[in-house]
Amino acid sequence: MAKFLFIYRDPVEKKGPELSPEEMQAHMQQWWDWLGQGSQEGWVTEFGDALQPDVKIVRPDHSVLDGPHPESKELIGGYSIVEAADFATACEHAKGCPIFQSGGSVEVRAVANLSPPTE
Repeated sequence: MAKFLFIYRDPVEKKGPELSPEEMQAHMQQWWDWLGQGSQEGWVTEFGDALQPDVKIVRPDHSVLDGPHPESKELIGGYSIVEAADFATACEHAKGCPIFQSGGSVEVRAVANLSPPTE
């Protein structure tokens, strides 16, 4: 089994209706249900977490900038680690993600699994 990183992205310009507390709770329950099912089935190995919107970028000259950059078209909302036989299977798992209901997307990236050198 290979490891994959699911990166949850939302468009910056997304302008949808504000959710009531009840709607937000129902939406979050969909996430927990989807991730919980994946965990029970064995393909979600790490739920990951949501990310705060504050971003700092450290440049090669060691300067620190606020981010994200204005030219960004998407915000990264969170991540999860999953296992799957191949990219196609990982993408099939991603298709059940609740983020699509709000116009978001799931970026699926293979983890390189580099090992540190042994002595």
